[in-house]
Amino acid sequence: MTDAELQTLVCEISRRAFQRPFNHQAVFNARLRTTGGRYQLQSHNIDINPKMLTDFGRATLIGVIKHELCHYHLHLTHRGYRHRDPAFKQLLAQVGGSRYAPAPKQPRVRTYRYTYQCQRCGQLYRRQRRMDPTRYTCGRCRGPIKLI
Repeated sequence: MTDAELQTLVCEISRRAFQRPFNHQAVFNARLRTTGGRYQLQSHNIDINPKMLTDFGRATLIGVIKHELCHYHLHLTHRGYRHRDPAFKQLLAQVGGSRYAPAPKQPRVRTYRYTYQCQRCGQLYRRQRRMDPTRYTCGRCRGPIKLI
């Protein structure tokens, strides 16, 4: 599904479920890792995690879109748009949106490229970025650190 198809789907869901138009942009955002979607308060645009479609299917995607549209329409009508607000909970139940997005199937594994060790106590430090060991000391014993 492309961004244009997503925009069409969001506009259609907004008209059917909320009886209101969606006048802003909806796009896929692959940088979203732990959330299904995001409503932006400043621009009123909606970002959707593409994994909601690829990993979980169209039904989950529609549930996430309805969730974000609840934020959108409540915010524009100056009502409680936050998760804890009763107006949000009521509208979400009314339209059948998903309360929570499912967790991503394959969590991102962090790879550590640099390992440093304290010369005095042996404490290990794993880092993704390189650092200058002469500028830092061990947090446990204040001993010198060396790249291993």
